[in-house]
Amino acid sequence: MKGKSKNLLVAAPTFNTKNYEEICKWLAGRDNDLRAILDAHGYPPMWTRENSFESLVHIILEQQVSLASALAALHKLREKVKSVTPENVLKLSDEEMRACFVSRQKMGYIRGLAAAIENKSIDLEALAIMPEEDIRKILISLKGIGDWTVDVYLMFVLRRADIFPIGDLAAVNAVKRLKQLAASTNREDVLAISETWKPFRTVASMMLWHYYLSNTGKKDLPV
Repeated sequence: MKGKSKNLLVAAPTFNTKNYEEICKWLAGRDNDLRAILDAHGYPPMWTRENSFESLVHIILEQQVSLASALAALHKLREKVKSVTPENVLKLSDEEMRACFVSRQKMGYIRGLAAAIENKSIDLEALAIMPEEDIRKILISLKGIGDWTVDVYLMFVLRRADIFPIGDLAAVNAVKRLKQLAASTNREDVLAISETWKPFRTVASMMLWHYYLSNTGKKDLPV
């Protein structure tokens, strides 16, 4: 990657189907361990989701449970309301939500998000063009949404190119395994390694997830 194309790539705030593999190659050129992932497993899928209420509900459902369990709950919600919108979800009773495998705690989180979108205190289209720090501040103001949830939203939905999800156990464990680090390696040391992948830490993370899935026998992230 030389000259003009390199400048365009580094300047890109997001990733897309046109530059994704080029970014993977760029990262592989900077880190031999990431290169080994590409050599052994090929390019990672470009995991993305639409900028919708449903996508944020999906991410909330994924908090502290298996991805398969979260997807099962999302499917149940889809079956129940047909379209997972704030209006439709707010009509559901506690009993109906529980029948969709939604815990009492997450009912509150999802209803709080639905109400914020309904009363227009959160505008998902507006979030899409805001700086990362503003998006984080707005979303974290909602009960039940923390840094991990915002990181996943920025990475999968808005395709922001330079996020490392330090709260994601699979990504962190993949770094430790890839770099042959002790299990006790702390958060600061993992973050320091991720700094070497700037400005494309999101794509590096997708390479790490690809590595994690390939080495655990799991097929894919249920997006």
